[in-house]
Amino acid sequence: MTDHSMFHKRIRFLVAITFSLLSILILRLVDVQAVNASSISARATNELLNTSVLLAPRGIITDAHGVQLARSVAAFTIVIDQTMIVDPEKAAELTSPVLGMTVAELIPLYTGSKRYQIIQKNAAPAVWRQLQTTLTDYNTAVMKEKGGLAKRVVGFFSERSYVREYPTGKLASSLIGFINDAGVGAAGIESSMNKKLSGVNGVYEYANGAGTIIPGSANVRVAAQSGTGVQLTIDRDIQWVAQDAISQAVKSANAKSGTVIVMDPKTGQILAQASAPTFDPANRKTITLDSIRNPAVQDVYEPGSTGKVITIAAGLDEKVTTPLTVYTIPGTYKAGGRVFHDAERHGTEHLTTAGILARSSNIGVIQIGAKMENQKFYEYLQKFGIGSNTGSGLPGESAGILHPVDTWSNSSAPTIAFGQGYSVTALQATSVMATIANGGVRVTPTVVAGTIDPSGHYSPSKNQTTTRVVSSETAANVRTMLESVVSEQGTAPAAAIPGYRVAGKTGTAQRVDSSCGCYRGYTSSFIGYAPADAPRYVVSVVIQNPQGQHFGGVIAGPVFKKVMSFVLQSQHVAPTGGKPTPLALTEAELKKSVSVKN
Repeated sequence: MTDHSMFHKRIRFLVAITFSLLSILILRLVDVQAVNASSISARATNELLNTSVLLAPRGIITDAHGVQLARSVAAFTIVIDQTMIVDPEKAAELTSPVLGMTVAELIPLYTGSKRYQIIQKNAAPAVWRQLQTTLTDYNTAVMKEKGGLAKRVVGFFSERSYVREYPTGKLASSLIGFINDAGVGAAGIESSMNKKLSGVNGVYEYANGAGTIIPGSANVRVAAQSGTGVQLTIDRDIQWVAQDAISQAVKSANAKSGTVIVMDPKTGQILAQASAPTFDPANRKTITLDSIRNPAVQDVYEPGSTGKVITIAAGLDEKVTTPLTVYTIPGTYKAGGRVFHDAERHGTEHLTTAGILARSSNIGVIQIGAKMENQKFYEYLQKFGIGSNTGSGLPGESAGILHPVDTWSNSSAPTIAFGQGYSVTALQATSVMATIANGGVRVTPTVVAGTIDPSGHYSPSKNQTTTRVVSSETAANVRTMLESVVSEQGTAPAAAIPGYRVAGKTGTAQRVDSSCGCYRGYTSSFIGYAPADAPRYVVSVVIQNPQGQHFGGVIAGPVFKKVMSFVLQSQHVAPTGGKPTPLALTEAELKKSVSVKN
């Protein structure tokens, strides 16, 4: 074979090989571009794919009229990948004005090898948008320079979150509570209703490229389910007046604390529950373990003379006394091995049962209580709710303290008769007076009117119970007797409201000081309702350890008057038409009324 023919064979072989390679390459390009393009793209995207929790917004908390007391507002948690921050100082200098943080604070956060570093929690959407704009503008500018790619500031990402807002500030904060850093209810309704309020978190995914989220790559894999809303029985305006009144009273009396509760005795619904001092749920600096307590249901105290209502109601119901039964009240009285006296020293008096209640005589009520067996008296205390949780559903609620009869000493019965020797919460004490106002029927107190699901459907609460405690006749007699308390001859004329018939009872009890295990200071209170002839609302005022003046009628009575006056006006309750028929308070008045009739 000649060299020429050999040369041509080699040329044909190379052409064939080249053609084969070109054919394979063309087929591969067709496969990549036309057949497997989508799968390759998906594989590339999966390599850059990230997943994150899609937080569910908590349900709102509203007052009885839909006014928002707590709500969730969209926010962002700004995070970075430290390994992508090439120049921490430049990044800090660039982002400092937007984040509201100093360069010195940011440099350590931007320096290191962490792939996930939180820079700012719960940033407003406007902050995240401004940060994105700032970074985009800077990176666009440096890309026009030589080596601009290396100068870019990248590695910033965001996670969607929510900020809990309390639009009314401190208002009802001891009742509403707050959430902790993990977004979980830590006190109040936020805690007791946390499961419903929380909702269910979802999941979303996004592609990460060149230090930022690839536009259009975000995709919700599991949708978040919003939390259920809670509508309270609280009336914002009444709550505000109650909060203002008790805050001023606590301040002026230099007292330890104070509580006001406004209740509808027929439904058990609480229109206001205010405490002082309180805290701002949006300001963590004001939140302490002591300040977040709800004193209305967590603090217990010996009720003092407001407890005499139970003793007299029990005596009337057991028919061991009547409103006009006369008792001899000496200056001192020995019972159970102890000597008792009234708040004000006096000589021997002759008071009716109505007079004993109006003048708050310890000696008189001890005599009434002594007409009942201890076990029977104990059963009435239980029926009024003493020693038991009210069933309000509020977190941390105390049952109070009521010792079993078999542990009573000789002096227990006379002491308990005038409201010491057992302990109640402010809500329990309010419930006792509401029972009398409601014709002798106790209704479970409640602050939750119902719930609102994410679609807006409202479901009323249905967990209240009613209990007959005393007869309607007994309740009516006690109501009439309680009107004498706010008369000029009673202990709380300062609680009277012009144009309305008011009934109520003062309390001035020695206060147990846990620091010494002794009695030191006083608990001053007034609990009443109006109109007395057709009760609509009960208002209780409890002030702990006031300095100086401490009588309940003087220090708590005016707070009752201020709050109740607003409640009656705001709820459009017409002034009472008739005047009360006064009962004889003393034997002399009784004899006089009898002679007049004859």
